[in-house]
Amino acid sequence: MTTTTSTDDTAGRGTLSSAEASEHAAAITALANTAGSAVLGGADTVRMAAVALLCQGHLLLEDVPGVGKTRLARSLAAAVGGEHRRVQFTPDLLPADLTGVNVFNQASGAFDFQPGPIFANVVVADEINRAAPKTQAALLEVMEERLVTVDGVRYVAPDPFLIVATQNPVEFDGTYPLPEAQLDRFLMRLSLGYPDEAAEIAIMRRRGLPDPDDLRPAADAAGLERLRAAGERVHVGDAVYAYIRAVADATRNHPRLRLGLSPRATAALAHAARHLALALGRPYVIPEDVERLAAPVWAHRLVLTPEAQVGGANPADLLSEVLRQVPAPQPDAVVGG
Repeated sequence: MTTTTSTDDTAGRGTLSSAEASEHAAAITALANTAGSAVLGGADTVRMAAVALLCQGHLLLEDVPGVGKTRLARSLAAAVGGEHRRVQFTPDLLPADLTGVNVFNQASGAFDFQPGPIFANVVVADEINRAAPKTQAALLEVMEERLVTVDGVRYVAPDPFLIVATQNPVEFDGTYPLPEAQLDRFLMRLSLGYPDEAAEIAIMRRRGLPDPDDLRPAADAAGLERLRAAGERVHVGDAVYAYIRAVADATRNHPRLRLGLSPRATAALAHAARHLALALGRPYVIPEDVERLAAPVWAHRLVLTPEAQVGGANPADLLSEVLRQVPAPQPDAVVGG
């Protein structure tokens, strides 16, 4: 094992020990299990959603209707003892319908702010691509800054705060495709997929699933903050940073990609990799964490060339191709560098 000095930015805070990583992993597992207990199937998706929550990122769920996207969001909110709100995005939805409005109070002679549904811990933006671009853009400030500006006054979003946007991948009539700038605001794009045979039969029988509102919280805001702080102490070796950058650079020069991965995308994956490693009980990130997160964190940020689109290329497949071509670092460089 190499003993070279690391330039990892956890040095000033002290790298997490194996015992601490195991303790925090148990807490994350409890959080994921609580949320997952009300969702049939998709255990890995629930874990990834929990990682996104810890990263203070946002989720884009792309799936056919009726597979439990809203139920997953409700379960996540319940698992952290928070509130959830669901907004059905339609072409006539206005930005104020999300953020809230100032209403004149005759008794006081002043305007009172009436907060919109965006002020919840978990907000489901259902069929986000059916709203007009102006309304889609209203989400950008709160997703990035966790602030909402109404009539020049800023209001802080609650903590924890997670946007779970959904879109139907097969029905595009009357939709407004999300621009690249907004897609880039989502930490991950996930899919629950169809349940297996046993899970679907259980759904038909209406057995085995508690209501999300009946779940007992597995963490609170203070507990989530401790897990986030622990995630920031997970070691990322120089070789892993170089690996992430090498994969990103390969997408920027890929002949079938018009737009490769941005520095925001590489930083997002490194951040998510810390918390995934913590969720798996490791105090350091390995290349497998990068590869496991590549499709959820990166695929939706890639833009194909027109020729690749006509040829039926898929961003996730091109990303897998790039990962096969870029050599991963050796284990001693991962842990020690």
